Amino acid sequence: MSNPRWKQRPEGSNWGNFGENDQLGRLNLLTPEKVRQGVQEVYDGKSFSLSLPLDYPGGSALNPNRHPPVLRPTLRRGLVNFNCLLGDLEEGRPDVLSDDLAILHLQYSTQWDGLAHAGSMFDANGDGLPEPVYYNGYRAGREIIGPASPDDAGVASGAGQASTSSAKALGIENMAATSVQGRAAMIDLHAHFGNERKLVGYDELMRVMEADRVEVEKGDIVCLHTGFAEVVLAMQKRPDPEVLSASCSVLDGRDERLLQWITDSNLAAIAADNYAVEAHPARAADACCAALPLHEHCLFKLGVHLGELWHLTPLANWLRARGRYRFLLTAPPLNLPGAIASPVTPVATV
Repeated sequence: MSNPRWKQRPEGSNWGNFGENDQLGRLNLLTPEKVRQGVQEVYDGKSFSLSLPLDYPGGSALNPNRHPPVLRPTLRRGLVNFNCLLGDLEEGRPDVLSDDLAILHLQYSTQWDGLAHAGSMFDANGDGLPEPVYYNGYRAGREIIGPASPDDAGVASGAGQASTSSAKALGIENMAATSVQGRAAMIDLHAHFGNERKLVGYDELMRVMEADRVEVEKGDIVCLHTGFAEVVLAMQKRPDPEVLSASCSVLDGRDERLLQWITDSNLAAIAADNYAVEAHPARAADACCAALPLHEHCLFKLGVHLGELWHLTPLANWLRARGRYRFLLTAPPLNLPGAIASPVTPVATV
């Protein structure tokens, strides 16, 4: 199989399976039938917001490249447009107006990783020379466009500036257009492993699913509850990286059987309440291998979107108390054309 962008695809990938120009990956499996299946899981009419406050985890200790949101007022005809007395501008007006802007690092808190978040050096041309490429053969510098240097990037420098980076393909707006709604399945790792740091591979995952009688079917969205978000919340925006690095379950991205299960299960997406879904840094391996092997497998090879830092504990506890694990999930990202990733406020309905 080949297409105009690539002559060969990575081993184990599904490039081209959903069409020559596919930009959705496994979200193609969120069919109307999957939405109906999700709706059939709604018995109580109760909803759970699955988002942390977007100013959590707090600071930049977890990732020095990502910073908390900045809120600023706009201006209205030269006045600060916050508690702005319109009567100062138009005589006799009683209105008091406030308007603001936000500078957001899109992967700071509860988020979706888009398919342009992680690519790989791969010889898609078949010429013996690897090039930087993303899901379904979309290319760095051609469709995924960024500045050549930090000086050109205008990093987080305020409002009103032209964009210096853009995903002309695989942008998060493609995910937003699907509404990301369907049936989800909770896998409650925290109920079995608590807050201890646990590297979860295929064997451990299967034992948990068997014990809780969890079945993941084609097109389901998988949510992994580890308890990590609760640890983050308890730190009240003063995260301790050493404590967090020793807390809660993470998937073992080096476990080939686990990666094969993700392939074979035909799940539509994965979301977790921890920092990267997988262990970061990953279990030691040769330098030739990806630093984030599960990201490579999901985003680059399969087109499986990854959700991180979701707040799953209240929902997971409610489901467990009632012997349930399935629910209707609605989780569209911001419809921000060209963005790599997005904050999200997922809603679970049970």
